[in-house]
Amino acid sequence: MKRDAKALVDLFNTLDNDRQQSLFDYAEFLQSKGGSVQQDVAEPVDIPRPENESVVGAIKRLKQSYPMIDSMEVFAVASNLMTDHMVKGRDAEEVINEIEALFENTYKKLFREFE
Repeated sequence: MKRDAKALVDLFNTLDNDRQQSLFDYAEFLQSKGGSVQQDVAEPVDIPRPENESVVGAIKRLKQSYPMIDSMEVFAVASNLMTDHMVKGRDAEEVINEIEALFENTYKKLFREFE
């Protein structure tokens, strides 16, 4: 979710039920006036995985491969995986595979939302 959308959701959640309904009604009104814009989700950029890639390098590569993903959406999970590698000694290749899956799954979810 983009930051503006998240900020709007956060704002929406601070309102009481009547004001939430009013905001929702207003958004529907704006959309009915032709305000909706078709949003396309770009294809990921194919950047090959280099041999002996570090976990930090993989995160940088994946951020470039998936520029349409708000990095804050994957930050917590990716940070935990990087910590597992650095502190707990988990294998870098295993962690990178999980981070790649995280980015791919987040992309698929984003793509489904805009279909």
